[in-house]
Amino acid sequence: MSDERPQNESDQFDEIVGAETDRDPDLAVIEAGSRTLRAQSGPPQGDGIPSRPADPEVDRALREVEGALAGRWPETKLDPSLVRIEALMDILGSPQRAYPSIHITGTNGKTSTARMIESLLGAFELRTGRYTSPHVQSITERISLDGAPISAERFIETYQDIQPYLEMVDAQQEHRLSFFEVLTGMAYAAFADAPVDIAVVEVGMGGSWDATNVVDAGVAVIMPISLDHTDRLGTTPEQIATEKAGIVKQGATVVLAQQPVEAASVVLKRAVEVDATVAREGMEFGVLSREVAVGGQLLTLRGLGGEYPEVFLPLHGAHQAHNAAVALAAVEAFFGIGTQHARTLDIDTVRAAFASVTSPGRMEVVRRSPTVVLDAAHNPAGARAAAEAVTESFGFSRLIGVVGASDDKDVRGLLEAFEPIFAEVVVTRNSSHRAMDPDELAAVAVEVFGPDRVQVEPRLDDALEEAITLAEEEGEYAGAGVLVTGSVITVGEARLLLGKG
Repeated sequence: MSDERPQNESDQFDEIVGAETDRDPDLAVIEAGSRTLRAQSGPPQGDGIPSRPADPEVDRALREVEGALAGRWPETKLDPSLVRIEALMDILGSPQRAYPSIHITGTNGKTSTARMIESLLGAFELRTGRYTSPHVQSITERISLDGAPISAERFIETYQDIQPYLEMVDAQQEHRLSFFEVLTGMAYAAFADAPVDIAVVEVGMGGSWDATNVVDAGVAVIMPISLDHTDRLGTTPEQIATEKAGIVKQGATVVLAQQPVEAASVVLKRAVEVDATVAREGMEFGVLSREVAVGGQLLTLRGLGGEYPEVFLPLHGAHQAHNAAVALAAVEAFFGIGTQHARTLDIDTVRAAFASVTSPGRMEVVRRSPTVVLDAAHNPAGARAAAEAVTESFGFSRLIGVVGASDDKDVRGLLEAFEPIFAEVVVTRNSSHRAMDPDELAAVAVEVFGPDRVQVEPRLDDALEEAITLAEEEGEYAGAGVLVTGSVITVGEARLLLGKG
């Protein structure tokens, strides 16, 4: 990417480079906002989380599909190979090659960034398909067309259309196609059938052997890399980055969020090997400034083509500001800005796109008096981002945590990240078979918080009720709040219990 800038921009941009360098790269987070500055933007239109189908026949058919998918290998059981998904794509006629793609990997921030990229592309009148995981409440969330989850009817039809081919591939392979492989096939088929102008594809896990990696994406986005899924991806940033860099294809543009030095080195080496162009956060693009705003934050972003001032983002957390910078750079790269074109995107269109972004379950307020916030942080880096964000965005006088985590996560690291901001924590579990036993979680929590600050409520509904009661003890105007976190599943179930979706 060209690094030439007008002289009046260079001093200001040098400040971002310093700020990005000083920022802890393992976290890739800073602050967040929602209180002092009112931005002149309309509210997002809906949250993109569908309810169960109202038609009982459709609901029955959807449950049958969900049951068929659940009978396959779950997302947590992996065979690091593209053999099965390549066989499926081949028999379906390679639908993933019917449209260009932006492919997104990294440890944290993938879904929010995918939603921002989708919003930007849609604002420029492109028909989008988005594939993300996991879902918050409904499996249909994973496959979106034109910025909205596909209908239950379309989800069912897509599964039924490819079902005969699934059976053919299953019969030919040592292992049947997995849950995630089938969903990936469904997404690529639905996008080709629509048809979409571009697909925004989030990696499920890793990169090289992830089922999504049958696309040949012209833009590869690598979000901040930290330690997660270490039993499958590696125990060091270098090992994890090696796996994630596998999405970088010949001649692509790599949009690289701020990284640990070891991880960045691996990605840059991969880029050299495949003759890819690299745009780095803090060098070719970044966040020039941000101010806390009512309902979000007001940003000035530096893109690959120039500066974008007064961009309102209705999401809390400076990690979301950095996600926005990455999303903008990815869309610019898709349009050839920074290589073929030295210009910015239309600023009014960019502003409108960011102002309409939603990201359910990410610093999402679902209740007032007391305020209840949901955040799907499930690893230490995500938890530190959430802790920073909730502190600056809300300024609670007393914060009660509700934590339900999976047993394969770094639960101690997650709890330690929240310890400074939680006055008390209520530990619980969600309905997943992967959920950590509440008593085991409580034992770790007691070591982190001390016995007087920990309560155990095995049922999530009881945990929510207890946390809200604890927050209400300070009185209606005292400024106490509740943060529900630890797992996307916990957040999704809490969302339903609190009347969302």
